[in-house]
Amino acid sequence: MAYSETRIVIGGLAHVPVLIFIANFIKGKLGIKTEEAKDTVVKEEPVKIIEVKDTTVKKGKAEAIMEPSNKLDSIEKKADEVYEKVKKKKKDKKKKKKDKKKKKKIN
Repeated sequence: MAYSETRIVIGGLAHVPVLIFIANFIKGKLGIKTEEAKDTVVKEEPVKIIEVKDTTVKKGKAEAIMEPSNKLDSIEKKADEVYEKVKKKKKDKKKKKKDKKKKKKIN
C-alpha cells in the first residue's frame, strides 16, 4: 500500500514531540546539568573548615599549609572577576544586537 508524501510528512511531524520527550527523559536520568545550574555552582562561596588538633605545628609547616590556601583564595577572586567580565560582555553583545535590530527596523 502506497502512502502520499503529505501523509508521511504529517506522520513524521507527529513523532517529533515523542522524540523530544524521550531525549529530555534520558538527559534528566543521566544528570546532565543546564547552564543555569552551572551559574549557581559558580556563585556559591565555599565554606572553609579547618580543624585544629591538640598537636603543635611548627612554623614552617604552618606557612606551607597556608600558602596553598592563600593561592586558592586569589584564584577564586580572579575566577569571580573573569566570570563578571564574561557576563558583562554577553550582556553588551545582546544589547548591541538589539540596537542593530532597532536600526534596521527604523531604516
